[in-house]
Amino acid sequence: MGNDAAAATQGGLLNGGIVMVVYVVVIVAFIYFLLIRPQKKEQKKMQAMHSSMEVGDCILTSSGFYGIVIDITDDTVIVEFGNNKNCRIPMQKSAIVQIEKANAE
Repeated sequence: MGNDAAAATQGGLLNGGIVMVVYVVVIVAFIYFLLIRPQKKEQKKMQAMHSSMEVGDCILTSSGFYGIVIDITDDTVIVEFGNNKNCRIPMQKSAIVQIEKANAE
């Protein structure tokens, strides 16, 4: 009778361990599909937007300013703000959140 009780306890622990592993896998999958995957998708979208940027495009910065792209380098752009044509500011591409193409009228 003692061996049967020990075997039942060991079987219960084994089943409990399997259930625990299944819960961990489900939680990790949930976190991946809820948090990580959408963030990577958004990063790819922003990267594609930044690579399609051209001189003359109207942009919106993360601080809410609209401007026209004057020059583009690897990681920075020079943006002209306002109507006086004297306000040209270099900024990082990551600060640009929206692009409106100049020829899309």
